[in-house]
Amino acid sequence: MSRIGKLPILIPEKVTITLEGLSVTVKGPKGVLRRTLPEGVTVTQTNNCIILAPLKDTRKSRERHGLCRTLVANMVEGVNSGYTRKLEIVGVGYRAQLKGNNLMVSAGYSHPVEIVPPSGVTFTVEGNTNVFVSGSDKELVGNEAAKIRAIRPPEPYKGKGIKYQGERILRKAGKSGKK
Repeated sequence: MSRIGKLPILIPEKVTITLEGLSVTVKGPKGVLRRTLPEGVTVTQTNNCIILAPLKDTRKSRERHGLCRTLVANMVEGVNSGYTRKLEIVGVGYRAQLKGNNLMVSAGYSHPVEIVPPSGVTFTVEGNTNVFVSGSDKELVGNEAAKIRAIRPPEPYKGKGIKYQGERILRKAGKSGKK
């Protein structure tokens, strides 16, 4: 049995959960999230916690047990407190700014790159070089942060580019001089 899967998910006071078979709907102060879980898992709600269990003792059911528990726990945490990813822009002339809700990133190209946020995700910019991607869906926030980072990933020689906060860039030595 999965160590993660057998942990109960505690439901905060402001969050309500609706179960309809394998469909889970979570409502909270930050919004509403819906997800249909894969087969092989049973979901039960008792008092203020949710418990997931594998339907059978097959390998597939045991694999999905921990996955489904993590997905539901992320939904509960997302609608309660939300998720934020911070990106740092490093480089001379590299910057970001908001144009309405859209994010405009100048990262060394001949034109600024415009990113339109999907519903449920918001961008904020602090000091032209720090970008915050926030929302209630952890998967969506992570994907949008990865799209922004993919505009100009950090390079190993000078460290220029867009990186996650706290990301360590392995640096390489430059060219060695002629002897």
